[in-house]
Amino acid sequence: MDLVHALLREEILDLVRAPGSPIDEIHLAQRLFMSRTPVRAAIVRLASEGLVTVLPNRSAIVSTVDLVNLRPFLEALTLMHRVTARLAAERRTEADLAAIRVCQARFTRARSVRDRAIADRELHAAIAGAGRNPYYTTLLCRLLDEERRLWCLHPSTVDPHPEGMSQHEALLAAITSRDIAQADHLAQAHTLHLRTALAQDLRRHPPF
Repeated sequence: MDLVHALLREEILDLVRAPGSPIDEIHLAQRLFMSRTPVRAAIVRLASEGLVTVLPNRSAIVSTVDLVNLRPFLEALTLMHRVTARLAAERRTEADLAAIRVCQARFTRARSVRDRAIADRELHAAIAGAGRNPYYTTLLCRLLDEERRLWCLHPSTVDPHPEGMSQHEALLAAITSRDIAQADHLAQAHTLHLRTALAQDLRRHPPF
């Protein structure tokens, strides 16, 4: 099941499987040379993560990217970035800082939209992990997965310049110095670029 889950998850996040497209259990099982049972289990798990929608007739589709509710999504993302950054500044250990720095180095080296999205998720998941609240970490990672699909749909919203790196460096510095208020402020500012860039891109390319 883990193999099927990982494969489907990456295909969904990379938009190889488009939002709203059907997931054919039989074809997928044949492709992976396995029974439908682990495929079905993986679909149920992905549904619990919000990436798959199971329909009343028990068929499944890739969950749509809900642009209608973009504002509440961004509000939730901002809040989770803030609360996890605050807790990281309060509770982090030296081992946590080392792990966050490794993730930041990966982000700095990343060049493609996909690689930057993956590295960004790893970095913020590491920050959330330093806060020692698994509920917040789970919620943030789910939102970051949705953000990755938004990046793939709107690649112009991904900052190719050093600004994103410098924002991460400043946030890491605040967490390192245990400056809770500054970590909160920087985490909030970090989502402002995404919010602004998405608004501009949607004005240029309306989805409807």
